[in-house]
Amino acid sequence: MPSPSRTEDPTPQSRCRFALAWSDITPPANIYHRMWGAAKHERATGVHRPLRATVAAFAPLNGDARQVVLALDHCVMGATEHASLVAQAAKISGVAREEILVVFSHTHAAGLMGLDRAHLPGGDLIPPYLDLLGETAGALVKQCLASLKPAGIVYGRGRCSLATHRDFWDGRQFVCGHNPGVPVDDTVIVARVSDDSGQTLASIVNYACHPTTLAWENTLISPDYIGAMREVIEADSGAPCLFLQGASGELGPREGFVGDTAVADRNGRELGHAALAALTALPAAGTTFAYDGPVVSGATLGSWKHQPIDPASKAAWKLQRWHEPLNYRPGQPTVEQVQNDLADLQRQEASARAAGDETRAADLRALAERKNRLLHRLVQLPPGNSFPLQVALWQIGDAVWIGVQGESYSLLQTELRRRFPGKVILVASIAADWGASYLPPNELYDSGIYQESIAIVAAGSLEQLIEAVAEQITASL
Repeated sequence: MPSPSRTEDPTPQSRCRFALAWSDITPPANIYHRMWGAAKHERATGVHRPLRATVAAFAPLNGDARQVVLALDHCVMGATEHASLVAQAAKISGVAREEILVVFSHTHAAGLMGLDRAHLPGGDLIPPYLDLLGETAGALVKQCLASLKPAGIVYGRGRCSLATHRDFWDGRQFVCGHNPGVPVDDTVIVARVSDDSGQTLASIVNYACHPTTLAWENTLISPDYIGAMREVIEADSGAPCLFLQGASGELGPREGFVGDTAVADRNGRELGHAALAALTALPAAGTTFAYDGPVVSGATLGSWKHQPIDPASKAAWKLQRWHEPLNYRPGQPTVEQVQNDLADLQRQEASARAAGDETRAADLRALAERKNRLLHRLVQLPPGNSFPLQVALWQIGDAVWIGVQGESYSLLQTELRRRFPGKVILVASIAADWGASYLPPNELYDSGIYQESIAIVAAGSLEQLIEAVAEQITASL
């Protein structure tokens, strides 16, 4: 006699108070735009698709705890710019700074919004733009907190082949580009948020892939593939879509580093349709798919139906925020060393231009840009022997939401999902400022791969982060 089969096939879900609001944050079309070292332009020449700021607020059904997510269509921010943004948004909205988690879609086509660029062509537009961004963010947070309402969240999983491995050995050196044949994390986590009347409040897409379709040849402000992805989802749902960039340190689009915006749109539609397929399969919140009994027909059939559950069973809430101390990598260059290296590269570039060697001058200009960014990061690093990596973790019902600073390799999400198969794990990386840089796995240190070559924290940091997060999840089970 066989053992009885399972009589329930539940869908993971959460119950909480929720609100979402968004606004257009597209910068002036002629703002400083050079994100890529190889780019020849300084100012943007127009707009491909508008950029967005999206605020999502989560709170338990009862109690004062809450987590505010401010998602921006930008690449990264420095520590100074990030701190100012959070302070301004918190003051306007009347919340504590630690309640606001800033996450970035990580598009590399939005421009580099650093105050250290204010002296460059179009850079004079950066300070007023950042001020306006802070005002907009504060207004959105305030709007969300005033409109929190009970909501159900249902989760699903899909697959998308947009992301591929990008640590490529060309026979002489590692380059950052499509590395065919290497297995990657292709998981798409989706969520549909609806109110008690069944109206969709938002769709959420969590996927790990660098938005680097558009690169040095592109001169337009763009959210990269995320814009077309949102368009696909929102046309179907009639509700706004929030994108959360996963742990994508080694993942990028198969076709990327181009100037053609049509490629970015095509990449976005690929992800959009994959996410939409998973969203379409989701049942209504507050239900479970359960066996309803046999029906005698030509064969004796098993009837299954969506049946209501107690929503309170999915409302368990726990929130943790902390700074994980990750040791700095030994042998970091000093600010003075980087300043000297930068000056030397600039002298060499000037000499190459004077000699008419534009190819070498362009390469030296790109290398100088690397030093500029390293210098900007070193100046803003917290003092001491370790970097205090910001982590926010909130658990609601069957789901664990994680916002984590830095650019982790996908091991962060794949290992947590392996350890906790009964939970939906959503990982939003590129949170807070970019001071932490990349977090590659231990075995990649000293390999010469770009991501590890600019890593600020020591080997083993990613593994330490995984253990710290896993401990917090386990403690609440």
